[in-house]
Amino acid sequence: MVRKNKIYFISFIFILLLSACAPAAPATQAVEENIPATDLSGIKTYLLDKSAELTSSSKSLKEASDKYYALAESAGFDYNVMWEANPAEVSAALTDAKSAWMAASPLYEQMEGIVAGTPSLAEYDVILDAGTSAEEDPEGAVPFDLTLPDGRVLPKPGNLFGVLESTLWGTYDDFTTGIEADLDGNGTVDFGENLPDANVLKAGADALDQYTTELATASSEWQPTQSDAFTALVVMVPTMSEYFNSWKNSRFIMGDASEQRDFVVISRLADIQNILGSLQIVYSEVKPLVESADAAQATQIEESLEDLKNFVADVYAKEQGGYQHTPEEADVLGAEAQNRATAIAGQVAQIAAKLNIKIEE
Repeated sequence: MVRKNKIYFISFIFILLLSACAPAAPATQAVEENIPATDLSGIKTYLLDKSAELTSSSKSLKEASDKYYALAESAGFDYNVMWEANPAEVSAALTDAKSAWMAASPLYEQMEGIVAGTPSLAEYDVILDAGTSAEEDPEGAVPFDLTLPDGRVLPKPGNLFGVLESTLWGTYDDFTTGIEADLDGNGTVDFGENLPDANVLKAGADALDQYTTELATASSEWQPTQSDAFTALVVMVPTMSEYFNSWKNSRFIMGDASEQRDFVVISRLADIQNILGSLQIVYSEVKPLVESADAAQATQIEESLEDLKNFVADVYAKEQGGYQHTPEEADVLGAEAQNRATAIAGQVAQIAAKLNIKIEE
C-alpha cells in the first residue's frame, strides 16, 4: 500500500526556498532583529493530548485482539470450530477490535501533520501510517519485521494501521483465514465480515501498542523549535495530490473494483481534514512570528489554510450525503486542492527564508 511519499515534498521544499531567498541581506537582517519571542508550547500540548488518546485506543485494540487470539488458540486455530463454538464471543472481540481501530486511526491522522513533518519524530509516521511493505517499495518500506506468536516472520509488512485494517476487514488474503462470518447477525455476510488470522492480528496490535507508547515518550521529550514548525507546514501542507489519488483508487470511488487493501473504512477526505486541522494548530503558534515579517501575508496564509480545509470538507460532505464521485472528478478536485496547498506552502517557505528559519530535510 502506498502512503505519503515525503521525498517528493522535501525536493519541493528546496524549489520553493530557492525562489524565496531573493530578499536583500539588509532587509533580512532587519527582520531578524525584530523577531518576537515565540511560544510553541501549544503544539506540544496538542500533540501530547492526542498521543494520550491514541495510546489508550491502541491498548483497547490490543485487548480485543488478545481475546480473539485466545479464542482461536482454545480451538487449536481451527477457525471453523472456533466460530461454530463461540460466535457471540468471536463477534464481540472483532467488533471491539474494529471499533478501537476506527478510533485510533483518526486520532493518529490528527497528529500526523506534526509527527510526519517533524524530522525527529517522522520515523513513527513511517512505522504507523506511511511506510510500505518491502515487496511494494523497498526504499519506502517500514523499518521493522513483524514476528507472529506462532514463530512466522513477516518481513517489512507495511505500516501498522494498514496491516491491521487489511487484517480486520479481510482485504489482504495473507492476513486472513478466508472464512466469512456473519459477525453482526443480520443474516448476510457484508463487506469486512471475515475471520482474521489471529496471529497476524495479535502481532500487529502488539506492535501498534508498542510504537504508539514509544511515540508518546518521544513526544514528551520533544521541544518544538521554529524550524520544526515551519518544516511541518512546508512538508505536510502540499500532500493533497497524494491523498486525492489514494481516494480516487479507494472503495469510496471504485467500489468493489478497488484493488486497494487499505483506506477501505475511513475516507481519505476525512484524513485530509484531520491533518490540516493539526497544521492549523502549528500555524496558530507561529502566526505571531509570521506577522513580524509580513502581517498581510500572515492573515492570508491563515485564511488560505481554512479555505483549503473547507474545500475538502465540502467534498466530504457531498460524499457522506451519498454522492459517489467519479475518478475524473477526483482528479479535478485533487488538482484544485494541490494548487491551493502549493501556494500556501510557497508563502510559508518565503516567510521562513525571510526570517532565516531553516527547513529541515
